[in-house]
Amino acid sequence: MAMNKNTVLAWATWIMIFVGLALIAMGAFRYDDVAGWGFAAVGVGFFANAWVFNALKGRV
Repeated sequence: MAMNKNTVLAWATWIMIFVGLALIAMGAFRYDDVAGWGFAAVGVGFFANAWVFNALKGRV
């Protein structure tokens, strides 16, 4: 299976969405103190990076 640049970016986007959801869930359900806010903020950052990777598909 040959993977071109767009396929790699698509896989990276999906992986980052999954990790972002996991971090937000950990922040919401696992940690009740200030650390939960940190996990949720990092999860939102993963969503931002996934959005950029998705926007780069077809341009690189």
